[in-house]
Amino acid sequence: MRNSIFNGQTWAKPPTTLLAPQFHTLPSLLIISPRRKLTYRNYNFTKKGWNRHHRSLSGTRGGIYRMMPCSSVDTTDITSSGGGGCEENGRLHNFKLNHATFLASLMPKKEIGADRFIEAHPHYDGRGALIAIFDSGVDPAAAGLQLTSDGKPKILDVIDCTGSGDVDTSKMVKADEDGQIRGASGASLVVNSSWKNPSGEWHVGYKLVYELFTRTLTSRLKKERKKNWDEKNQEAIAKAVMHLYEFDQKHKKAEDPKLKRVRGDLQNRIDILKNQADSYDDKGPVIDAVVWHDGEEWRVAFDTQSLEDDPESGKLAGFVPLTNYRIERKYGVFSKLDACTFVVNVYDEGNILSIVTDSSPHGTHVAGIAAAFHPQEPLLNGVAPGAQLISCKIGDSRLGSMETGTGLTRALIAAVENKCDLINMSYGEPTLLPDYGRFVDLVNEVVHEHRLIFVSSAGNSGPALSTVGAPGGTSSSIIGVGAYVSPEMAAGAHSVVEPPAEGLEYTWSSRGPTADGDLGVCISAPGGAVAPVPTWTLQGRMLMNGTSMASPSACGGIALLISAMKAEGITVSPYTVRKALENTSIPVGGLPEDKLTTGQGLMQVDKAYEYIQKSGDFPCVWYQIKISQSGKSTPTFRGIYLREATACQISTEWAVQVEPKFHEDASKLEELVPFEECIELRSSDNAVLKVPEYLLLTHNGRTFNIVVDPTTLSDGLHYYEVYGIDCKAPWRGPLFRIPITITKPKAVINRPPLISFSRMPFLPGHIERRYIEVPLGARWVEATIRTSGFDTTRRFFIDTIQICPLRRPIKWERAITFSSPTAQSFSFPVVGGQTMELAIAQFWSSGMGSHETTIVDFEIVFHGIGVNRTEVVLDGSEAPIRIEAEALLASEKLAPAAVLNKIRVPYRPVEAKLCTLPTNRDKLPSGKQILALTLTYKFKLEDGTEVKPHIPLLNNRIYDTKFESQYYMISDTNKRVYAMGDCYPKSSKLTKGEYTLQLYLRHDNVQYLEKMKHLVLFLERNLEEKDVVRLNFFSEPDGPVTGNSTFKSSVLVPGKKEAFYLSPPNQDKLPKNSSQGSILLGAISHGKLSYASREEGKSPQKNPVSYRISYVIPPNKTDEDKSKGSTSACTKPISERLEEEVRDAKLKVFGSLKQETDEGRSEWEKLAQSLKSEYPKHTPLLVKILESLLSRDNIEDKTHHYNVVIDAANDVIDSIDRDELAKFFSLKSDPEDEEAEKNKKKMETSRDHLAEALYQKGLALAEIESLKVEKASDLSATEGTKDLDQTGGQSGVGSDIESDLFEENFKELTKWVDLKSSKYGTLSVLRERRCGRLGTALKVVNDMIQDDGCGPPKKKLYELKLSLLDEIGWSHISTYERQWMHVRFPPSLPLF
Repeated sequence: MRNSIFNGQTWAKPPTTLLAPQFHTLPSLLIISPRRKLTYRNYNFTKKGWNRHHRSLSGTRGGIYRMMPCSSVDTTDITSSGGGGCEENGRLHNFKLNHATFLASLMPKKEIGADRFIEAHPHYDGRGALIAIFDSGVDPAAAGLQLTSDGKPKILDVIDCTGSGDVDTSKMVKADEDGQIRGASGASLVVNSSWKNPSGEWHVGYKLVYELFTRTLTSRLKKERKKNWDEKNQEAIAKAVMHLYEFDQKHKKAEDPKLKRVRGDLQNRIDILKNQADSYDDKGPVIDAVVWHDGEEWRVAFDTQSLEDDPESGKLAGFVPLTNYRIERKYGVFSKLDACTFVVNVYDEGNILSIVTDSSPHGTHVAGIAAAFHPQEPLLNGVAPGAQLISCKIGDSRLGSMETGTGLTRALIAAVENKCDLINMSYGEPTLLPDYGRFVDLVNEVVHEHRLIFVSSAGNSGPALSTVGAPGGTSSSIIGVGAYVSPEMAAGAHSVVEPPAEGLEYTWSSRGPTADGDLGVCISAPGGAVAPVPTWTLQGRMLMNGTSMASPSACGGIALLISAMKAEGITVSPYTVRKALENTSIPVGGLPEDKLTTGQGLMQVDKAYEYIQKSGDFPCVWYQIKISQSGKSTPTFRGIYLREATACQISTEWAVQVEPKFHEDASKLEELVPFEECIELRSSDNAVLKVPEYLLLTHNGRTFNIVVDPTTLSDGLHYYEVYGIDCKAPWRGPLFRIPITITKPKAVINRPPLISFSRMPFLPGHIERRYIEVPLGARWVEATIRTSGFDTTRRFFIDTIQICPLRRPIKWERAITFSSPTAQSFSFPVVGGQTMELAIAQFWSSGMGSHETTIVDFEIVFHGIGVNRTEVVLDGSEAPIRIEAEALLASEKLAPAAVLNKIRVPYRPVEAKLCTLPTNRDKLPSGKQILALTLTYKFKLEDGTEVKPHIPLLNNRIYDTKFESQYYMISDTNKRVYAMGDCYPKSSKLTKGEYTLQLYLRHDNVQYLEKMKHLVLFLERNLEEKDVVRLNFFSEPDGPVTGNSTFKSSVLVPGKKEAFYLSPPNQDKLPKNSSQGSILLGAISHGKLSYASREEGKSPQKNPVSYRISYVIPPNKTDEDKSKGSTSACTKPISERLEEEVRDAKLKVFGSLKQETDEGRSEWEKLAQSLKSEYPKHTPLLVKILESLLSRDNIEDKTHHYNVVIDAANDVIDSIDRDELAKFFSLKSDPEDEEAEKNKKKMETSRDHLAEALYQKGLALAEIESLKVEKASDLSATEGTKDLDQTGGQSGVGSDIESDLFEENFKELTKWVDLKSSKYGTLSVLRERRCGRLGTALKVVNDMIQDDGCGPPKKKLYELKLSLLDEIGWSHISTYERQWMHVRFPPSLPLF
């Protein structure tokens, strides 16, 4: 679920705030999604889409946040039915909520028996249990997260597993005599003399602080900083206006050119200040970081002066040094303005500093539900207030809190390293393959080998079935949790008008089964709470709801069990705990199929504890189930899921393998060999299921068969179970379960194909499911919903789901609000021949307080045009593609449309670097060190555009992939980073220029990475509207050439096929600069909606179904002009040609000489003099001499050097006949005359050489003048006023001479080039500066920067701009520009 604020993951639902209602826009979320977008909206208007920006059908990873109002209400006291051992169906309106029951509803514990358990066992409140929170980061300063109930530290470690807060501190410096060091940002920093540093070496780095903040916090800071900046800018504008007014009063008629220029300068200052306000874009302050070893630990200090208004605050020397959080458990706050807590960790011997902040409030909220401790208000305690935590941040701040493979892997490493008992993870997304992938493999390892209990949210993509997401709802080793809401929660936390009589699952909670038949949801727990949030939110708590909240509620309940087990010496095993939870949960709902929604039911801590106590003598075993259809070895399943019509029409036999799995440390002789159980097999319906009666199970497992006969079942959903009972201890309940789900679809027999469902009654929370066999040939649906019979507003969720092999579930969803009885129509694509579930749900809180039943009528009409080619590939030739179409269901209008609106350009890496990662945070529990492969791609853009990287092998999968991690960054030649991303790349706007894309891949298997060294990457961009290629259709194969027989539309009749030709694009219509091998992409559609307008049907993407079309760009046409061999014969004598060849060879050798040493420079000077004497007027030689002089570094005598440059420039100038040049450019040449064109190019080259020489001469004259001024200034400081007057008088004469030379040179240059251009404008700036017109000089610089916008910015221009701002005295703008310098010109690329 992704949200604009938490760009990138899925979450629980949105929040509202308890203590500060005005802050209710900050939400929570389940972090689970189709990837990746977190969107949160008011819960009355949106459905929680736990699917990430990944690919729900919309193509965005989206979890939708739901916002719930949270204010105290005076409703009723409650006893919840449906769980928690409450009185039967007690209705809330019989009681009034009091203060205590209201507070208890905000942090629900009664529902899962946690309150009863702690009351009976006050010391088993989580003490001794350690929970790893895999989330967006936990704020150690948040309310209730400092101490446990027995006074121990609550949070033992805080880790950023993503690397988003990493700072490169490999640069080392030493302090000078005054105790100062040069920070990485360039600032001079004073080191506190009391800090111990035996080595004397200080590691330095810097960070743009906004990179550490959430978007919400950044937005708040930007507003406050902008307000302060505006005040300073308005003050500067007022002064500038006053100066202009005073000038106008003094000079009523400024006719003199000099006065006009002065007035223009004053006006320019006003204009610049106004424009600066309009273009203000705060990239945030820069903080300097310093790392050192004090002889015992690594220490870290920060200089945060840029965050403070007081210049004396935030200095490095005043910072109280921190060390790795786990050592001293100390944290800092950047400033009072942001109130953002952070901790630090140092890696790689001081070369990497990790600054840890949270990437959203979600993680802190989750931690609070699991374990917060509020001694002053125990009713608001988390479920396990005695438990301790470690925070493993997996939500990458660079991606808006989206998880990455790197973060997930490091988090597992940290959980094992810290010997955690539990993991809670409230993140996820839909998956291609359940129980599959690199992360699942690592989870299996930590669960089976290290005995960690892994709890995760099931997802927020309900109410349709098969919407559970990875990893929580699809992985066998993980306890997936659904979200339950009790009457108490509805009355108190959600403040509904009239709470439900019984508890129920939230409408949006994801449902099972998985695609391979597993139940999906294991148990349920309360899915909403008012819990702590980070301090930067400026509030203590807020309400969030989602399976993100249900998971930590369950996790906290399990922590209570672990606390008790450890205290009583009972071996802790995820197998034992899970069995206890499943076999003691209270069912929610009265139908067998309700298990697909709630799992085994609402967990009960006290009952599970009793179960564990009785199970102490039984082995810790997990029963792995593998099912295959008899006669087929693959694929294997974890349940039986009969979904399609053909599977529901016959009996089928299934082979079930039950294999007991012990922990890796189990004794072979004492546990494996003696293991033997007599299992009684039972089924929930003997008429549909036939199973053996008994099974003798040993360590090596057994196989038995099940026969499923669905032939007599009615249409709709049916759920059954086969389960094994211990014959000797039946009280243990099912040792294993085999879920059997049958969705028997209704066939559509009407023609035209229409199906309707009439007068379906709805109350709050009610769901109607219909299963339809989509007719073969159907491609899209036009549906209408009609509502009637209600008074107040009603909110409905409509979901459809189809499941196809090796695809994520194909889901369409719509949330509709009806303010009055009415009808709405919509359309969506379908897959013919596959069963479609239609789920219609009235939102659980919609219509509460009203006793009117909503009546719904739903009508579906199927449409379809079958074609012989769905995805079309045009191979680059001129041949058209024949397409054959037919209507399989009813008459359809055939109106094909096709466009090519994207281009993909392939690239191979120019460099591949493989390395072993150096730190223990990248060392797997197995002992293997993770490797990293960095691939470098180079590309050039001829125009500004948006580009998106595309890696077909890796994109769009994070959990269901065997590759661990991928990350990319795009930077320009200045190392400025424009884009970062992972397996869900996004489009990024880039200007014209050259770029580098680095792709970072991680795995512990070197062979996998070796195979990726030549990985093909595509850069995809959308074509501008003018470049979009619209393809034509013809009824004849020669139509594309002759232009005759255009095909536009016709009516298809069932039983009759029709064909037409799709023409490839005209070569002249291809986008410019499209290279051979690139691919144009677009869409083709064949039909349109029955109610679509004529214009709507012309765009394939706007039609209900479209298919991909691609065109491979062929080799470019040969240039006929070049092929003519237009080079004319050379008329020069051989002797002259030979002389020129020798001369050019000498110049080539001369140009290759290095001047890095004194010896090399001496050789260069000798050869230069020799060549000058030999070719005194050869301009190319003189240009090379000038260029070589300009390239020199480390000049000692600068005045002499610039005089030499002036002489060299004069040589170039004197070698060019300026009169001849001027005469040539005063006349027009004939472009058809080949000799004239050659001469034109020669003259243009001469003009460029002349302009460059004049330009460099002007710069050198200005530098000499500047050096003299500096010298005069130094003398004034050392020799006193008298000497200064004398020296000043002498230098003034020199300045006048230089001034005349400068002006003379400047005027000559204006004859040949535009001095306002970015290439030569610097000279104009210097001239204006010399004349004291700093406003005009600054305007010229700004114009040059603007003109230079087609490529990477030039650092010298911005440095010149800064010097002018400092000279004018606009400190607020110069501070702003200096912060931008760190963005535009970073010293190096950031760490991955």
